[in-house]
Amino acid sequence: MRKLPSVNTLVIKIGSNIITNQVNGINESFIAELAESISKLRSSIENIIIVSSGSVAAGFKYLGYKSKPKDIIDKQACAAVGQTKLIQIYENQFSRFNVNVAQILLTKDDLSNRRRYLNARYTLRKLLEHGNIPIINENDSVVVDELKYIESFGDNDNLSALVAGLISADLLLILSDVNGLYDKDPSVNKDAKLISEVKYVDDEMLSYAGNSVSEIGTGGMKSKIKAAKKALDAGCYVGIINGKNPENIISFLDKSNIGTFFSHIEDPKTKKKLWLAYATIPKGDIIIDDGADRAIKEHKKSLLPSGVCDVNGRFGVGEIVRIVNCSGAEVGRGKVRYSSGDLKKIMGKKTSEIFHILGYKFSDEIIHRDDMVLEVI
Repeated sequence: MRKLPSVNTLVIKIGSNIITNQVNGINESFIAELAESISKLRSSIENIIIVSSGSVAAGFKYLGYKSKPKDIIDKQACAAVGQTKLIQIYENQFSRFNVNVAQILLTKDDLSNRRRYLNARYTLRKLLEHGNIPIINENDSVVVDELKYIESFGDNDNLSALVAGLISADLLLILSDVNGLYDKDPSVNKDAKLISEVKYVDDEMLSYAGNSVSEIGTGGMKSKIKAAKKALDAGCYVGIINGKNPENIISFLDKSNIGTFFSHIEDPKTKKKLWLAYATIPKGDIIIDDGADRAIKEHKKSLLPSGVCDVNGRFGVGEIVRIVNCSGAEVGRGKVRYSSGDLKKIMGKKTSEIFHILGYKFSDEIIHRDDMVLEVI
């Protein structure tokens, strides 16, 4: 029997491929069953949050499209229509059990700003204090799709992991249209075996997932594993289950051997470093030499100007940048203490030369280790 954590705060992520369909848009019977299952859980779990996909998929039929459109403006229009349909059904179904829901639409820019990130946390906590179930989705009607994986969450798997970290959830439960993570793609390999428990997420684990996505949704199993890693970094356990039957939520929490359970939290990041790693939008790159690479990785040192080889992009003091090694791989991210213009003047120099070159000196460090996070996926 699995050793699940004591769950006081639960985040449930619902994929568009189980909440919507190509024929009717929104699968209302699914939401009805989901509301019933969650209402049963509320006696034992104090805080429940839903991260729900489906706004674009729910709206395209109402605008006369035969399938989910690809053009950014068309998708944004579909999201605007579909989100209202989606939240109305959630409200109607949960009201049968005297449960209030609250809609929250987020963009990556909302969480990349530290103040708004904290405000989002306070709002969620207040809603939970009043017994509401927040229904969260990305604000697809305003997201710039050309910058999808920079200015947006990429998909709601990623968003759900950020929400789990934001509110210090105990468990993130990802509802999928498959039974969990397999050792190979079950759609093409009949001998594929379900992996019941995962302790370590690594590159080999990502190779199991493949790159498949549904016609309706945007995320595949690989995005779910990456989301699991982010949630684990936040100190939150993760389950991936077949969500077509919402009763599976209760079964999983009753420790039934269904789905895949990510059971090992090794070294959770602080909330600040979690924000740095996964919620921010980098404004540029700092390229470092091999010596600086070793210093920050192996010895947990701050980044000094002597280790900087080049600077890409334009950024000001206090903005977030990527730290990139000479091979082009991202080493980490951090809050920079000098602007890009000034950094170009002092890169490769000793700390004792900073004042002479710039006429001022904020600090010896370009990025202090307390403002730096490594191992960003």
